[in-house]
Parts: sequence; C-alpha cells; structure tokens
Amino acid sequence: MTSSTVRDKQDNHSRRGFLHGSAALVVGALARPALADSNALGSSAPFVPSARYPDPAVVTLENSFLKYRLFNASVERLATGFRWLEGPVWFGDGRYLLASDIPNNRIVRWDENTGQLSVFRQPSNFANGLTRDRQGRLIVCEGATTLGLGRRVTRTEYSGQITVLAEHFEGKPFNSPNDLACRRDGSIWFSDPPFQAMNSYEGRTAKIEQPHAVYRIDGQSGKVTRVIDNLAGPNGLCFSPDDKLLYVVEGRATPNRLVWSYSVDDKGRLGARTKVIEALNFGALDGIKCDVDGNLWCGWGSSGALAGKPEELDGVMVFNPSGKPIAHIRLPERCANLCFGGAEGNQLFMASSHSLYMLFVNTRGADVR
Repeated sequence: MTSSTVRDKQDNHSRRGFLHGSAALVVGALARPALADSNALGSSAPFVPSARYPDPAVVTLENSFLKYRLFNASVERLATGFRWLEGPVWFGDGRYLLASDIPNNRIVRWDENTGQLSVFRQPSNFANGLTRDRQGRLIVCEGATTLGLGRRVTRTEYSGQITVLAEHFEGKPFNSPNDLACRRDGSIWFSDPPFQAMNSYEGRTAKIEQPHAVYRIDGQSGKVTRVIDNLAGPNGLCFSPDDKLLYVVEGRATPNRLVWSYSVDDKGRLGARTKVIEALNFGALDGIKCDVDGNLWCGWGSSGALAGKPEELDGVMVFNPSGKPIAHIRLPERCANLCFGGAEGNQLFMASSHSLYMLFVNTRGADVR
C-alpha cells in the first residue's frame, strides 16, 4: 500500500493528555526520590545504586565482555512508576528518550538535560515498539483498536501529523504490531504477534485474522510484504551492523524461546535462517539490539513458568555474534526492551516493567541516530 497522511484523532487527545498527564507523572532523577504515578500501580521497591566499582549487577560471563564493561559505571534508575514500559527510542537531536507505557495507553518522554518526565502522547492507541526511520522521524507500532483507529504502524511527521504506513494486509487487519527495525534502504520491518489483541490490559481483545508474522514496508513504494509467517509469537527484531542479517525473537517457541538470524540480500529478500540463541532455564527474550561489533543485547526475564525464578533471570543478557552469553546485567525487574543512546551512543537504556534504567557501556548501538 502507499502511505497516506491523516490528521489523526490522537493529535488533540495527545495535547490534552500532555497537560493532564505531565503533572501526575513520575519525576525521575537520581538525585531525587521517584514519585509514584497516580495512574500506575506505584513505584517499584527502593533502588539503591551500587557504591562499589565494578557494579556487582554487571556480571561478566566471558572475559570477552570486559572490553565493553566500564569499570566505574553503575546501573542507574532514571524513573519509576509505570505499569509495563516498552519500546524505548533515543532522540539525540533533542537529548530525550521516548518509551511506551502500554497499559496506561501513553508514550512518555524522559529529558536528559533535566531528568524530568512528561507525557509525549496520550492516548497512544496502546503504542508498543518505537523506532526512528532514516530521516529521524518517529515510527510507532500501535497495538489496539481505539478511538476508531486500527492496529497499525504509523509515522509522526516533523509537523506532528501522523501518517499511516500499514493498517492491514490483504484486506485483513493486523494482529497487534509489536516491534520495529529500520534498514538503510529505507524499509521498515515489524513483527505482528497476537499479544495485545488477547486482552484488554495492553490493548483491546480482538479477533485474530492474520498468522503470526513479520512484515516489510518498502522504503520507496510503501508496499507491505509478509516476509516471515512460520514463527510462534515473533517479537523483538533488529539488524546486524552491516544490515546483512535480520535477527528475530520467536517469543512463543517451545520448549524454549529463540532468536533466529536470517540473511538479507540487497533487495530485502530473506535467505536461510540460523538459530542463534536459545533461552534456557525458563528464560524469556523480548526486545533486542545489536551493538557496532554485532553483539546482541537482549531484554531478559522469566517465561512465566511456575519453575522459573525471575529474581535470577531479570535484566539484560548479552550474547556475542555466535550466540554465546558473555554478560548478564542484573536488574530488580524484568527488562522488556532496550536501546542505545546518549551523546556518544554508549548509554544502554533499559525499559523494565515499572522503571527505566541506564548503564554506560564501552560500545555503542549499531543504529544510534
């Protein structure tokens, strides 16, 4: 389909939501205690950064990770009080981070210069994954049908107008677009599991009419193509630094969740796939990102199995390009998704259930802009 620009109902709601929501939202800065959001479940348990260097929360599993560990950097909690934080994306030109607080139906904004939070958009049509295209515009996975809006992928123009990039495929609505990745050729790739259409907490219960799939939006024509349809619950995805591999999380694979890599040619066609990561011991993968050396940084937690131990799993796992675990960044909450950012691209932002965490590392994201 070709993209069409619409003046969306979200615009007016977003402005009203900003005025009402920003006063109630968490004030998140390390120098001040985090205040619980009146619209959320409340703040997480008190978080005390480690006084020791190296931070014991940054666990080195292989000596190769020492190249990326900063001896005198600790995990910091920037804000708290969310219900389920997802899809962080860094805007270096504005020195701020956006993330989706899905059950609260809003996108929040954390400003690096002030440490303050505000509401960027509310309602957000239950926005989930966020990214930037090659021109720096915000691309959003919207996971529910609200206010007459569809389950769709949109682009926010510089003017604030919202352009619908994809809302259906072969005449049927998407399930619940989840996560995104942009390639250098301008194409936008997104996963479409049924997760948000299965409840009225992170979205609205809806009929599932599409297979679990991954789609590609052509950067020139806007044509939408289904590129993967044989994964159970495709979730996080990202490209290797050279754009020649697409990594996709199979979030409902059994008995263990998986990460697959697919070769990608110059025309955006996928080749053979290879299993790269298997989440053992009831681990759960969610969002993933590549650094400039091709290491995979993965949001991590428990699969929800009764035998799982979240307190031992929660955080971020780091794998080398061969899929070998080299580090575990332990957090007091499950990390749903993450991104690199900051002035040098070397800050790892971790969207983790009720809170936003950050750690300086000695690498940068492959897609930082």
